Amino acid sequence: MKTRTLVRRGLSIAAIAALTAGLAACAGGTSTAATDAAADGESLGTIKVGALPVPAGDLLDWVDENLAEEAGLDIEYVEFTDYNTPNPALTDGSTDANLFQNSTFLETYNEQAGGDLVSIGEIYLPAAAFYSESLQSVDDLAEGDSVAIPNDPTNEGRALGLLAAEGVIEIEDGATNLDGITDNPLNLQFTEVENASLALALPDNDAVFVTASFALPAGLTEDQAILVEGTDSTYYNVLATRPDLEDDPRIEALYGLLKDQRTKDYLLETWGGLIVPVED
Repeated sequence: MKTRTLVRRGLSIAAIAALTAGLAACAGGTSTAATDAAADGESLGTIKVGALPVPAGDLLDWVDENLAEEAGLDIEYVEFTDYNTPNPALTDGSTDANLFQNSTFLETYNEQAGGDLVSIGEIYLPAAAFYSESLQSVDDLAEGDSVAIPNDPTNEGRALGLLAAEGVIEIEDGATNLDGITDNPLNLQFTEVENASLALALPDNDAVFVTASFALPAGLTEDQAILVEGTDSTYYNVLATRPDLEDDPRIEALYGLLKDQRTKDYLLETWGGLIVPVED
């Protein structure tokens, strides 16, 4: 049964073919807890999961409608519209888990907020990319071009690292802001923008870094990207929860469903190229 809760706390802050073949060779399945519950005809009950609408919200709805019943689980998707509110909601018990962040973001939150949230495991890569309305390739960047990047440390470092890997700039190891740039030969003019607003900055900049969670709702596609994050990225989104729920059968079942081969197929068929399931 599909259940959705909307929470609004204010806005804040092409290796796919090979991957598909690899995933097809892997057998997916639900977790032990889910299998046992289904076999016994028991219900694990409801689990509240916080997420942004795309892709995680759509994914959770799909799993709830297509796989959850057989696992004896009811998934209640709790919708958030920014990156700042899901973790506090998980910490205070408003949700039981969330699916929106990578492990680096989670670690940063714990350090800054004194939290102890834990990752159950990686689920998918929401491949971030640089988009442009005027350039065809990152190689087309010219002297003084304007580039908009996120203003949060995790994603700002992610954007700078992607440019550095292409030789556009040079950065210090572990750079998370503009102070970490050690060489900028094109004299690119960087602007730090709130992640949720970056897609709106595209008309006013030569290139803009947008994460998939905001690129997809804005209608941006892989065809418009001039530089896309590779599947070797370390920014796979994780299923997170509180320590007291780490061994909860509902968490175990949900994690199994999210790693199910049918779920992986859904991710590739729906967002192939930008949303990539983790390989087992």
